[in-house]
Amino acid sequence: MFVPSFYRPPDNAWMTEIIRANPLALLTSNGPPGEVPFATHLASIPESFDTGSADLAGSVLLCHLNRMNPHWSALEDGTAALLTFTGPHGYVTPTVYAYEPAAPTWNFTSIHVRGTVQKIESVEETLDVVMATVRTFEGRFGSDWDMTGSIGYFRRIVPGVGAFRVRVTGADGMFKLSQEQSGEVRGRIRRSFGAHPCTHYRAMAGLMDRLT
Repeated sequence: MFVPSFYRPPDNAWMTEIIRANPLALLTSNGPPGEVPFATHLASIPESFDTGSADLAGSVLLCHLNRMNPHWSALEDGTAALLTFTGPHGYVTPTVYAYEPAAPTWNFTSIHVRGTVQKIESVEETLDVVMATVRTFEGRFGSDWDMTGSIGYFRRIVPGVGAFRVRVTGADGMFKLSQEQSGEVRGRIRRSFGAHPCTHYRAMAGLMDRLT
């Protein structure tokens, strides 16, 4: 991913925050020669984050998909993979610039995580991945649902689940938050985003507050 220097995050905590808050990733990996790459949207959770690494190298993400998906059959241990996480984003109208000539743009946040695949073949370990995913998402987005009564159901369906690790070799973060504009103009954009009814826009305003 091409990231101009002024759009890079101040530190890797910004990237881990986007990954945790926006866990639906786009997994892409190469298809057969001459064909388009495989691409699958799937949920991802961190098994570990290497916070001492500027580009998250050494971190491990847990993922799973349907074994009926041809993408699962195409994955092998060591397959190079890319996980793309999209965070808050929003359209910037030139009306907030208060100068002309001007051009509209789109502010956004995105994390591209590069890594290699390690497939999980054990049914029990696959079940562990499913349960860890439930615990993570219930704690962050749900209502702390108790899965105890559904473990038997999980066991019945887990043979159809393909779980794997992505061992991170590097990551790039793009935080396009109008850094190229003057402080006065950024302030107007930030206030415009903060007053917007869409939560993505308001989240952008929060990031701009922290950055500037």
